[in-house]
Amino acid sequence: MSDLNTLVGNTQATLRRIADEFSPAVFASSLAAEDMVLADMILKAKLSIGIFTLETGRLHKETLGMVDRIRETYGYEVALYKPEPNAIDAYVKQNGLNAFYDSVDMRKECCRIRKVEPLNRALAGNKAWITGQRRSQSTTRAELGVQEDDPAHGMTKFNPLADWSEEDVWNYIRANNVPYNPLHDKGYPSIGCEPCTRAIQPGENVRAGRWWWENPESKECGLHVVDGKLVRIKAVAET
Repeated sequence: MSDLNTLVGNTQATLRRIADEFSPAVFASSLAAEDMVLADMILKAKLSIGIFTLETGRLHKETLGMVDRIRETYGYEVALYKPEPNAIDAYVKQNGLNAFYDSVDMRKECCRIRKVEPLNRALAGNKAWITGQRRSQSTTRAELGVQEDDPAHGMTKFNPLADWSEEDVWNYIRANNVPYNPLHDKGYPSIGCEPCTRAIQPGENVRAGRWWWENPESKECGLHVVDGKLVRIKAVAET
């Protein structure tokens, strides 16, 4: 296991490099535990990295409450990107409000409307974006790089916590009194939209509660996928 102080130092150095060499850059926060670690580092260091979240219209009230917690704790207003109302209306009218339970295609279309399209708007005009993804979260993220080329968006993508374990995340949160989503205390290690997320049982994978009715190999929302394949085109060595 890596020493937490070393991990923190490396992550802080990565964030400073992003702010210095890849401006303008933005952090796509899900407002979950990993993302709160990155927000804490970015905001305490006053780095020139914008923070946004995708307000899908189906988030838990506890998740939305984290926007207020960030404002109260750090004095920072997280930008909210919402889906296009007409696209939501058309999907619901044609398929039903909860059609994502019917098939993987219907679920991915819902994710496209509520997450992928707003993400594209949020990333427009930036040189790099940051996520809170970690390798140990799932098999689909096992080869995650700290720095990667993102040809889908024409920019560089950073995953500064790629090397971190879940234990590292929580040790940092406790040591630095970082606010976190109260759903984590109720068995939700990974949190997405309310109808697509459940609490997990002891021993389950941390992402088992996401789209639990689907085959594990298909369980990505599309934010990190191009043409049906997870985007892991080319990891870039850190300099």
